[in-house]
Amino acid sequence: MKRFIAGPNDAGVRLSRFVQSVTKDLPNSLLYKSFRNKRIKVNGKRAQPEDRLTQGDVIELYIIDEFFPAAPAAAPKVAAPKKQAVRQPKVHVIYEDENIAVLYKPTHLLCHSDRTGDANLVDAFTAYLTEKGEYDPAGENRFHPAVCNRLDRGTEGLVIAAKSYAALRDMNEIIRTDLLKKEYYTITVGIPKSGRFTAWWEHDEKLNKVRIHAHQDVANSRKQIITDVDVLQTAGPFALCKIGLITGRTHQIRAHLAFLGRPVLGDVKYGNRKMNERTGTKTQALCAVRISFLDIPEENTLHYLTGKVIKLKDPAILQQFSALDKNA
Repeated sequence: MKRFIAGPNDAGVRLSRFVQSVTKDLPNSLLYKSFRNKRIKVNGKRAQPEDRLTQGDVIELYIIDEFFPAAPAAAPKVAAPKKQAVRQPKVHVIYEDENIAVLYKPTHLLCHSDRTGDANLVDAFTAYLTEKGEYDPAGENRFHPAVCNRLDRGTEGLVIAAKSYAALRDMNEIIRTDLLKKEYYTITVGIPKSGRFTAWWEHDEKLNKVRIHAHQDVANSRKQIITDVDVLQTAGPFALCKIGLITGRTHQIRAHLAFLGRPVLGDVKYGNRKMNERTGTKTQALCAVRISFLDIPEENTLHYLTGKVIKLKDPAILQQFSALDKNA
């Protein structure tokens, strides 16, 4: 039997989700069988999958140990040399309150950890909160600080991070219901038309590459994308553009602009290789510069963000464009 006490970040969590988060490789069939057989209890009483936890609840799981993460093994007397821990970068905070933070992510930094084990924004933010005393990993059953939106590794700019489960849940709801507007600056090779553009998006997950089409397919498997383009300045063959995302899909800006024949400067996946080499641009000229919150419902704990605008001051992409303008 394993016993847990619900903490502040477990309050409001569906019990079935809590059990899934503290177990490992537990089949759904066994999860719901455990509920039926009264092997999952809250405060000593039979519980249901849809029950919501309250801080201080005692959760007892009568589930065999193989479905729980193994405890760290004791270190051998003569330990092999350990791989040097990844040094996380210092977090650059643009805005912060008791629930969320808006962080600046530089180019080449991952948002989440991956197979490479490289530094990433989530781990850096976790270390930042731990150092401040706002997060105690040992005191949590399941919650870890998280980012609510993500940027490609090669894209810089603003990323929203949540300090608590409630903030993560409610920010995800804001994003899901389109109550948050994101704007980007980009430099294109070629000058696009200003306006709103619609196309159809198809993602090859194996290659992690997107294809954009003018029309939906017969099977209706493609997803619609809508991108706003506003040309701010031009310099020879280049344009500085403000981009608004009406939909937000993987690689949308980069792939959609390439489909329109005006790719992002420096983009190695969808861009103009010759122009990238000619200008010496080795990373995509794309920056998330502005986040605006719309009318958030009062029942959302982040309602106080209604009307708030968070901007990145003096983004480096403006200096990058100025340099191109001088050489155009």
